[in-house]
Amino acid sequence: MPVAARRLTGLGFGDLDGWAEDDHAAALRAFRATCDLAEGDGWTGLARDIRPESARGFFEARFRPVLIEDGSPALFTGYYEPEIEGSPVPSDRYPAPLYRLPPGLPWLTRAEIEDGALAGRGLEIAWVEDAVEAFFLQVQGSGRVRLPDGRVLRLGYAGKNGHPYASVGRLLIERGALVAGEATADAVRGWLRRNPEEGRTVMRANASFVFFRELELPSELGPLGAMGRPVTPLRSLAVDPGHVPLGAPIWIEANGAERLRRLMIAQDVGGAIKGAQRGDIFVGTGAAAGLRAGRIRDGGRMVVLLPLPQAQALLAAAS
Repeated sequence: MPVAARRLTGLGFGDLDGWAEDDHAAALRAFRATCDLAEGDGWTGLARDIRPESARGFFEARFRPVLIEDGSPALFTGYYEPEIEGSPVPSDRYPAPLYRLPPGLPWLTRAEIEDGALAGRGLEIAWVEDAVEAFFLQVQGSGRVRLPDGRVLRLGYAGKNGHPYASVGRLLIERGALVAGEATADAVRGWLRRNPEEGRTVMRANASFVFFRELELPSELGPLGAMGRPVTPLRSLAVDPGHVPLGAPIWIEANGAERLRRLMIAQDVGGAIKGAQRGDIFVGTGAAAGLRAGRIRDGGRMVVLLPLPQAQALLAAAS
C-alpha cells in the first residue's frame, strides 16, 4: 500500500500498555547512539536536551506517540548476530566461502555464485562449515566467525546481488515439509541439514545473496545497523524506512509468549521488513540469541514516537 494510504492516529503516553514500567534509561542509551543522524522536522537539537537522569521525562516532553497503519496486521520477528566456527583458508571441514562485495556488483544468482562464479578472484573473507551456516549468516546480515587461532572476525553487511529475497521457511511450509507456526529458524536449519540435496534446491530458491565486509568493533558491542552504528540487544528494531524514520523511538507491544512491552529505537532495516507495522527485534549475539530470535513471530502493535513539530505537522495533514 502506498505511503499516501497510511492512517495516522495521535496517542498519549497513557495509551501505551506498560509504558510506566519500562526502563527508559536503557532506551535512552540506545537512542543517543544514533539521534544525531535522524533527519526531519524536530530532530535538530534533540541530542543537546538529553538528561540521562530524567529519561522518561525527556521522551514524554519532546515526543508524541503516533500509530501508523497501512492496513496490514502487525508482525514482529527477531534477528541476531550469529557466531560460528570458520577458517581463513578452505579445507574439508570449512568448504563454504563468505565473500566480499565484488567490483561492479554482478547480477549473479545464488546458484551461480555457489557453483563458483566468483571463485579465484580473491573475494573470500573466510570459509565456514557448510552452505547452511553461510546461508543463515547472510539472512542475518552480520556475524562473528571464530577462527582456529582464537581470533574473531566481525562481519557486516556490504551489499547484495540485487535478486529478490525469498523466505526459506515459507517455501518449506508451502512444500509441506514444515508446519506453519513451527517453522522457526532452528527448525528450518535442522531440516536443511537432514535433507542436504533438497535443502540445496530450497536455499537456491532464494536467489538473493549477501556480501560482507570486515569490521573493527569491540567485542562488547553489537553489529552495525543501517545507520552505521552498533545495535543494542532488545532495544534496536529493524523497520521499513518508507513508513518509520530511522532513529525514531518505537514503542512495541508484542503479544507473543514473552509479551514484550518496551521502548526500542529504529536503527536497522531488512529485506523482508516491509510495512508500517512490521518490526524485527535485535535479540543479541550467539546461539542462545538465535534460538530466542527464531521463536519470535508475534502480532501486536508498534507506535512511533515522533518529535512534537513533526508529529503535529503529520497529524494535521492527515486530518
